[in-house]
Amino acid sequence: MLNKHTKQVSWKKEFTAGLIGYFTTVYIVAVNSQILQSAGLPLESGMVATILASAIGCLIMAIYANAPMVLIPGMGVNALFAYSIVEGTGLSFQEGLAVVLMASLLFLVTAFTRLGDWLKHAIPESLKNAITVGLGLFLTLIGLEKGGLVVKGEHSLITLGNPSSAVVITSLLTLFIGIFLFTRNVPGNFLVTMVIGTIIAYFTGILNEPGQMLALQEQSWIFMPDFSSIGQFGFWMAVFPLAIVLIFENMGLIHGQLNMLKQEDKFKRSYQATAFASLTSGLFGTSPTVSSAESAAVIASGGKTGRSALTMAVLFIGTLLLIPWISMVPSTAISPILIIVGALMVQNIKEIPLDQLSESMPAFLIIVMIPFTYSIADGMAFGFIAYPIVKLALGKQRELSTPVVLIAMVFLVEFIMRTLGH
Repeated sequence: MLNKHTKQVSWKKEFTAGLIGYFTTVYIVAVNSQILQSAGLPLESGMVATILASAIGCLIMAIYANAPMVLIPGMGVNALFAYSIVEGTGLSFQEGLAVVLMASLLFLVTAFTRLGDWLKHAIPESLKNAITVGLGLFLTLIGLEKGGLVVKGEHSLITLGNPSSAVVITSLLTLFIGIFLFTRNVPGNFLVTMVIGTIIAYFTGILNEPGQMLALQEQSWIFMPDFSSIGQFGFWMAVFPLAIVLIFENMGLIHGQLNMLKQEDKFKRSYQATAFASLTSGLFGTSPTVSSAESAAVIASGGKTGRSALTMAVLFIGTLLLIPWISMVPSTAISPILIIVGALMVQNIKEIPLDQLSESMPAFLIIVMIPFTYSIADGMAFGFIAYPIVKLALGKQRELSTPVVLIAMVFLVEFIMRTLGH
């Protein structure tokens, strides 16, 4: 597939676009590994997992779809994996990877059947956008915590961190620099923010020590997911929300990117390539990869084919040599990126019809309950259960689709079983 439509494309331009794509997304190696660390994976192993999943994802996109998209572990999806699926349900890291594989298989089914189109039109846009907004607020909260900007309060759930501490000062300086670079649209702004934040951490005395190079024989390059919980209802209640997020997030991202590229005919294979890549993520030990929003930078830089994605795949593999230095990056250099990404995701609130109570009320519950319960799955449950209730209350039951009602019933049954102690 890679050479089918590339005869008139400049390798130099494709390489340049791939180089830009790499530098705008390589920050994910440090960010994702720190989030995976919360799920129990050692930091260096998380870096290897992130690098390999990103490299293989870009390679699949290059060969199978011949599209210039960059696939990296999704922001928001990684938070769902670490904080809701592993920490929130008590599953082990390996059991969490089994959840990733099963959710990716469901994603793969929608990519190769008409089920994807059916779900796309059946799930209300208000709920899809609300999930994105809720994820954005959740990432923001995680970023504030990692930067020490909010801490557990003595008389409240959270309160402002100590403004005089080196951690808070470093986080604030890095955050303001990150906001400046992002709003000025500086190329590779997240990477630059991370580098500057690490330098500031050096001068404030909170910089981490360099890590060690990973010896090939010491690293388990392929993880063995643990399916011992597959017969439990709770396992599938972890699979369910992850699959929903993967399906709808990738649908929206890929459609928008190919529309920008004016190659909408590549949607099917690009969507399928993303599903394949998501499946491999669980074997490498990370949350699923998605078609990153930064793919827009690749396209804007002249990337038109899989050659750009192939370039990014090679560059990601080369990043394995930089692991000792990436491990030095402190959480104060990561937190501003999480906050800024969160702010970007919250912008989807303008797509929700706030003047229509039957749409805005369930959406509101998703938005507030995701960060307030510290669980993406629970936040989604509140919104999906409320949606048919509000529609029925307003006499708009004809607007309900079968999938929405079924999803609401599954979430409701899960709540009831949890209440009964099962």
